[in-house]
Amino acid sequence: MLTVSHDRSEESIEAKARWFRSLSLEDRMDLLCWFTDLAWPSYSRIAGLKDAQQTSRRIRVLAEAQR
Repeated sequence: MLTVSHDRSEESIEAKARWFRSLSLEDRMDLLCWFTDLAWPSYSRIAGLKDAQQTSRRIRVLAEAQR
């Protein structure tokens, strides 16, 4: 039986990747646009930058698992 959990400790990167891959291309693009619209007000100065700058913030690189 499938259940819904609201415990963040049960959310793995792999589970999130499986969920994202289950979306249609149109849904993935809608999410990309939504995230961009969400982030744009905070980082609007990025549009004026010509070259990428190094960041001191943390980043996470996701790679697809080998099949």
